[in-house]
Amino acid sequence: MTMFPDITPDLRVAMPELRGRLLANESLAPLTWFRVGGPAQVLFTPADADDLAYFLANLPAGLPLEVVGVGSNLIVRDGGVPGVVIRLSPRAFGEAGVEGDIVSAGAAVLDRRVAEVAAAADLGGLEFFFGIPGTIGGALRMNAGANGGETRDVLVEATGIDRSGTRLTFANADMKFAYRMSGVDPGIIFTSARFRGVRAAPEAIRARMAEVQSHRETAQPIREKTGGSTFKNPPGHSAWRLVDAAGCRGLRLGGAQVSEMHCNFLINTGNATGHDIEALGETVRARVMETCGIELHWEIKRIGIST
Repeated sequence: MTMFPDITPDLRVAMPELRGRLLANESLAPLTWFRVGGPAQVLFTPADADDLAYFLANLPAGLPLEVVGVGSNLIVRDGGVPGVVIRLSPRAFGEAGVEGDIVSAGAAVLDRRVAEVAAAADLGGLEFFFGIPGTIGGALRMNAGANGGETRDVLVEATGIDRSGTRLTFANADMKFAYRMSGVDPGIIFTSARFRGVRAAPEAIRARMAEVQSHRETAQPIREKTGGSTFKNPPGHSAWRLVDAAGCRGLRLGGAQVSEMHCNFLINTGNATGHDIEALGETVRARVMETCGIELHWEIKRIGIST
């Protein structure tokens, strides 16, 4: 396994009041749905938002920084991730609640939990979150969506902390949402969000959530070691149809495979490396370009050093 120089002692000296956990050369594979990839040079789990702000304010400016959630939309490369990887824990950033028609959630709250909390308060409009296997932090960063709904449809405001440790609030318009992306500075770490629901009949909300779940179970390989949708849908096209038309359904490379069930999903069949999965994705992109003349763009985030 890759081993980076241990810089945690220096960080602790520079941040004597830090309360969160610093781990050197910590494997990231167990934190991702694909279960692949090398270690983080430093993995930091902040104790709370104040601790995160303190850490960022005292972090050396040149040190690379990445943020991960539950790893459902992430490939960690086999060479590991230099610098610092921050993971917001459910204990510190996992609260969710309702006041009136507003649902508040920390960045580590699962998207489906937001739908559940809203449903318990008879609030509709957030059922689409039930079909997204990530956290609110990721949903904010990539305007996550499913089953006809997107984060930008329901967001009131988001809060985050920048690299200097300054706390910021973003209204919906400030997020500069587009298809599967936000225009907010990638250095911002989102910490919480507020969403607006719509009063609805409980049975209608539950029926919609059941419909979303049924679609996931029947159309997506959710019981496999996989990620979310691999490629964004090009304008006017469905990525899976292009992948299928290029003859890539079931295609294998090492321990990685294009799902037979839904060919916009890649699978770790058991012994894949991060390289296998990413290389398979690049092979698919090349075949789609050759066959259909359309360039597919990755939806899954990829971080770290290739080997």
